Amino acid sequence: MSASATGEPVALVTGATAGIGLETARGLVRAGLRVTIVGRDAVRLEQARRELSRGGAGDRIETAAADFSNLAEVRRLAEAVLARHDRLDVLVNNAGLISRERRRSADGYELTMAVNHLAPLLLTNLLLDRLRGSTPSRIVTVASQAHKGARVDVARLASDEDWSSLKAYGRSKLCNILFTRALARRLDPARVMTACLHPGVVATKIGDSAGALAGLGWRLVKPFLITPEKGAATSLFLATTPDPVPYHGAYLIDCRVAQTDAAARDDATAERLWEESARLVGLPGKVAA
Repeated sequence: MSASATGEPVALVTGATAGIGLETARGLVRAGLRVTIVGRDAVRLEQARRELSRGGAGDRIETAAADFSNLAEVRRLAEAVLARHDRLDVLVNNAGLISRERRRSADGYELTMAVNHLAPLLLTNLLLDRLRGSTPSRIVTVASQAHKGARVDVARLASDEDWSSLKAYGRSKLCNILFTRALARRLDPARVMTACLHPGVVATKIGDSAGALAGLGWRLVKPFLITPEKGAATSLFLATTPDPVPYHGAYLIDCRVAQTDAAARDDATAERLWEESARLVGLPGKVAA
């Protein structure tokens, strides 16, 4: 059933089969939205749908499968969402990974950058007209404090040179913030607000695959980290706060605007990143104008 038939606002949450994404979807369902959850695995998607459906909200939860390491699947996801819903009020770019080993995506790009940055950039742009038509709407991107100390060479954006699992992750999270800054300059916040956030250091499975030493460290500290429910709080704040305009283009921690590294505030780099990312994913250079 389309959103127009129910009158309910619509949200899309990527990486929503577990962890922060699942809790974000749960919070949006409780807030009265019709939520499409996105994940790679059909079995895990169905398990997540059943869990979220407890309490009688099953008719407001939908699933969509897409592997963000393949840009063709991102395009198919966008097509399915546009065909299914005539409005989109909230897009939460939550999907992300830390790769255990140096790998390339289906399109030949370094895997972490492909999944964490290029895929959400493509998805956002493919859905942007629908978001604009659902004013006021929001685009929320989950970044990380892992961007601190990272640097991105835009000319080698999708390269796997100078690679380690944590370096690649930090670069991709820096790109999330720069992407948000560039996108914010292209949008009227009264129509479409965009912001990014650090969810906190959350006890999810994302760090389990960070390589032998880093992965071991992650598993040792995980019992002392915050819960996925707490990690979803800032995403939910941005998705549901009555007046999101003051947060347009901002980076938040604990539901408050926070300072990023200087590299994440470099608008010239943000523009070069935007142009190169658009080229890599096959979008026109003047997207989101």
